[in-house]
Amino acid sequence: MSENQITLADIPADRPLTKDEMAVVVARDIAPGSFVNLGIGQPTLIADHLPADSGVVLHTENGMLNMGRAAIGDEIDGDLTNAGKVPVTELPGAAYFHHADSFAMMRGGHLDVCVLGAFQVAVNGDLANWHTGAPDAIPAVGGAMDLAIGAKQVFVMMTLFTKKGEAKLVEACTYPLTGVNCVNRVYTELATFDITPDGVVVRETFGTTVEELSERLGLELKSA
Repeated sequence: MSENQITLADIPADRPLTKDEMAVVVARDIAPGSFVNLGIGQPTLIADHLPADSGVVLHTENGMLNMGRAAIGDEIDGDLTNAGKVPVTELPGAAYFHHADSFAMMRGGHLDVCVLGAFQVAVNGDLANWHTGAPDAIPAVGGAMDLAIGAKQVFVMMTLFTKKGEAKLVEACTYPLTGVNCVNRVYTELATFDITPDGVVVRETFGTTVEELSERLGLELKSA
């Protein structure tokens, strides 16, 4: 737990969330005692905002269970990192294992939740997060395909729009797919969305309204 950890009481409703505030919202929704994988990038921030008594066991695909928050200062050990090569701490009972065993855990349905970044998420839960299809883009699938099909719940943490203003929650993905019909929930700086068989449901908004989001995204959205 970070000394400067943001609490739910600090989360505003009248402006978009910061990345750390998004991480707090995701951490709130992870059930105590869950086994969870945090994808590279924004999702790794969630480790810094899990309550100390949550009992959540973090799995990292490079071979560790019971990973703690990011390491700082004298805690940094160059041999102890998450899958994104960020130095991390270890919690009591932490275990280490071969990369192949880590992927067996992912593919075998042993993870309750994974939190991934994304380039696009479709309204039916399709996920595109490894390649934009651009000729000069570097593909980076990693373990995302294994997580998308292996985790019991797939959460996505991403900005809702690209730097060019293009929507990332879309009617249908135009980028190469990572997984089909696999995303359960999407966390963004402007809103949290549930992907359901009956459509996209807005759980909460930050600095906007469901009507404004529907217009900007060009999608039919439902209120929770």
